Amino acid sequence: MSAESRLAEATEPVPPPKSAPGSDQAVKETLEDYTLRFAPRSYRRWTPMVVATTALGGIAYMADFSIGAGIGLAHGTGNALVAIAVAAVVIFVTGFPLAYYGARYNIDLDLITRGSGFGYYGSVLTSVIFASFTFIFFALEGSIMAQGLELGLGLPLWLGYLVSTLMVIPLVIYGMKALSRLQVWTTPIWLLLMVGPLVYLVATDPGTVDRFLAYAGTDGEGGVDTASVLLGAGVCLSLIAQIGEQIDYLRFMPPKTEANKRGWWTAVIMAGPGWVVLGALKQAIGVFLAVYILSEVGPAAATEPIQQFRSAFDAMMPSWMVLPLAVALVVISQIKINVTNAYSGSLAWTNSFTRVTRHYPGRMVFVLVNLGFALALMEADMFTFLNDILGFYSNCAIAWVVTVATDIGVNKYLLKLSPLQPEFRRGMLHAVNPVGVVSFAAASGLSIALYFHALGDTLQPYSPVAAAVIAFVLTPLIAVVTKGRYYLRRTDDGIDDPLLDDEGNPSATTYDCHVCHQSYERPDLAACATHGAMVCSLCLSTDKVGDHVLPAAPVSA
Repeated sequence: MSAESRLAEATEPVPPPKSAPGSDQAVKETLEDYTLRFAPRSYRRWTPMVVATTALGGIAYMADFSIGAGIGLAHGTGNALVAIAVAAVVIFVTGFPLAYYGARYNIDLDLITRGSGFGYYGSVLTSVIFASFTFIFFALEGSIMAQGLELGLGLPLWLGYLVSTLMVIPLVIYGMKALSRLQVWTTPIWLLLMVGPLVYLVATDPGTVDRFLAYAGTDGEGGVDTASVLLGAGVCLSLIAQIGEQIDYLRFMPPKTEANKRGWWTAVIMAGPGWVVLGALKQAIGVFLAVYILSEVGPAAATEPIQQFRSAFDAMMPSWMVLPLAVALVVISQIKINVTNAYSGSLAWTNSFTRVTRHYPGRMVFVLVNLGFALALMEADMFTFLNDILGFYSNCAIAWVVTVATDIGVNKYLLKLSPLQPEFRRGMLHAVNPVGVVSFAAASGLSIALYFHALGDTLQPYSPVAAAVIAFVLTPLIAVVTKGRYYLRRTDDGIDDPLLDDEGNPSATTYDCHVCHQSYERPDLAACATHGAMVCSLCLSTDKVGDHVLPAAPVSA
């Protein structure tokens, strides 16, 4: 069988069960790619490498080039490279436990967060943080694409913003199946267009490397200093929430077995925390290209990826090819990342809205909501104050991700106070768990105060450090003080069969939900409180009066 045939076969999972007559439309829609739900084994028919390739396709964004360029021009190459490296290490370390949980237990980051210190309703806070991440970066990528369309096609920026927003809607409607095909076939083209010019410039003009390394920045004197490094790292750390988008793909990993464990781990590490390796390289390339074109276009335009790659292509190709290739690179990158931003953002908004209102409005509603926020940011010209937005946002994102990662790594595995097996179903969790909510609120609140100079100018650069340290210290401390009492509302979900199989993977045993009359795998159901049957997680979430929700039961400390 050819590679193309194997890929086609791998990207055609077994379709979800057909909806029974009279089933709720919400159930039908969420079965497209199991939005808001555990992703069942019957649907997860992709190989680890296909999942990894699809997930990595989502980080083809051009924002890294702008972020790196902005840091490098302000603080100099030395400070920028150290800042990029520091942020990459933090993102990798915190992303690893989250990626493992998402891939191992086939749930997205919101479902992980519920059972890792925040509670059923407490994690709504972090869902909003994640949704904000998706529309901020959608707006950033849309702005970059609009710059490309203006330079290449003469479109005014306002129209370019609109085009970049509307063009992703048809692609994002269809969920994981469409996204996997899009990401797989566009990735080689994107890599070639991105790496080719850099290799050519270094090979034909080694002096560009010397000029790059010697650049001191507008605010620097050529040396590496702590304040500049931390300010730059704070901007880079705004990308820490990208692990949520990686997990939106990793939750479709096949079960981990003895036969596939090497490929499984490779895929999880590469497409989970490993995304930041490529991200850091792109940021460093952004610094390089900004320094390369600085004298030609000036500092304002040097942070624009379309200008960076136009100049790079111009050095190696006939003039008639330069703009078309530069525009093609920007458009391909924007589509690859913004279908992911729109998709993941719609999941986050829908998840929050469904829990709070107990009504499922349809994911497409929140695709449009997310795009509306993004378009408003673009029209407000967010690109001109990019670093300010990202520096502020990073404090909230760091506090959230470090809190959840610490709960998994410390509270679950070291202190044994947090249940090792993830839980996300209504009725099984307390509404709010102070472990995560208090840690997140304290870490984000104090770090934001530092960022806005509330405690003086000297401490301002340390706001991302404060967010990480406070979250890391408070998360286990509050778990110890509360003795882990607020994680589980009850430990027995009323179903005798175990949640996990003999290899530690979520069980594939199926049951029928008596509310929507669909078949679901074991981890997605609980016993119904009043009907002596099973009910799925979405029907539990939309149960307005609580008829199906199991009562609280004592949980031993």
